[in-house]
Amino acid sequence: MLQSKLFYKINKNKLAEVDSISHDLLVRAGFVDQLMAGVYSYLPLGFLVFKKIENIIRQNMIVVDGQELLMPALNPKENWEKTDRWNTLDVLFKLKGAGEKDYALAPTHEEVVSPLAKKIILSYKDLPMAVFHIQNKFRNELRAKSGILRTREFMMKDLYSFHASQEDLDKYYDKLIKAYLNIFKQCGIGKQTYRTLASGGSFAKYSDEFQTITSAGEDIIYVCKKCGLAINKEIKAENDKCPKCEAIDFEEKKAVEVGNIFKLGTKYSTPFELNFKDKDSQEKPVLMGCYGIGLGRLLGTIVEVNNDEKGIVWPESVAPFKVHLILLGKGKVKTTADKIYKTLLENNIEVLYDDREDKSAGEKFAESDLLGIPYRVIVSERTIAKNSVELKERSKKDAKIIKISQLVKTLNKN
Repeated sequence: MLQSKLFYKINKNKLAEVDSISHDLLVRAGFVDQLMAGVYSYLPLGFLVFKKIENIIRQNMIVVDGQELLMPALNPKENWEKTDRWNTLDVLFKLKGAGEKDYALAPTHEEVVSPLAKKIILSYKDLPMAVFHIQNKFRNELRAKSGILRTREFMMKDLYSFHASQEDLDKYYDKLIKAYLNIFKQCGIGKQTYRTLASGGSFAKYSDEFQTITSAGEDIIYVCKKCGLAINKEIKAENDKCPKCEAIDFEEKKAVEVGNIFKLGTKYSTPFELNFKDKDSQEKPVLMGCYGIGLGRLLGTIVEVNNDEKGIVWPESVAPFKVHLILLGKGKVKTTADKIYKTLLENNIEVLYDDREDKSAGEKFAESDLLGIPYRVIVSERTIAKNSVELKERSKKDAKIIKISQLVKTLNKN
């Protein structure tokens, strides 16, 4: 991608009255644009990161036998009345259509997936089953804040699982815990993200949140100093000891929730008569589990964890580009940089090429640091005199000079 053609604008100055680092950096670097409170556009740079995150999530859901589908955001009122959430869910967006018909914009999809599964699941032979989708959600948050960490319109991955027995649900639930931890590790926040026990309500003793330590977090969690398990604030009030190792020493931390999973039991299968026939032809309700990750919130959290005083420091797995190629000069220097750009593309190395000739070296370096692309390759008169380029990793202070002929090999090795 040529930076001279990129659909973005850099803001050098820190934004006034923002309550999260990620909001400031993502807007200033041209990754997202705020349309109104709680609603954002993902610009090309931001959408590239978004798609990387989406694919990491997708691959991990496929590994646990999830089948991808897509369910509608526009829902009939009747489905939400069946679960008694039409009048009790305070974040539900409601609207009227033709003929004064009432609809909801889905904040979650139990009211859609349960009657859908009823058409597919008839017998114990159809179980277990798991389906997921990645789709827009709408929640009428009283106060949208912290940029894309809490919004009114957002993309979420929902996976729903269906089981014939509690034992099977428990077994699958444990697989999803491992899958979630793997997702956060691949996204570059694994070391800062804790499995956090929360109340399971009437369905189970515990549900699980996945909380990432950050000063922008609005949750308080308590991390066991012995085993690393965390519990949330509500559970801590009822537990003096760690539920896993029974230690009593905890460390209080601020965190943001990047995912959650629940054992739903029959709460959403019963209202829609989602039943199956067992081996004895007895009809029983299907047991369900649900597993969510907000993609925008995860993206924002990655930035909260990976930044410095100069800007974003993207983990390579989710960076919009692997390489930021920077031209410093004209004539022969540009000819050389153009060739390097072509070579990188031919070798399937994602590259943003700063081909602009009206920006100073200082301006280009400042923008590059703000954008946070993992590797910066500088082409200048000084470097091409030695048939070389300057290579610097965004996460490190020192640069090194390498031969142009070794660039692709070096980048692929890294």
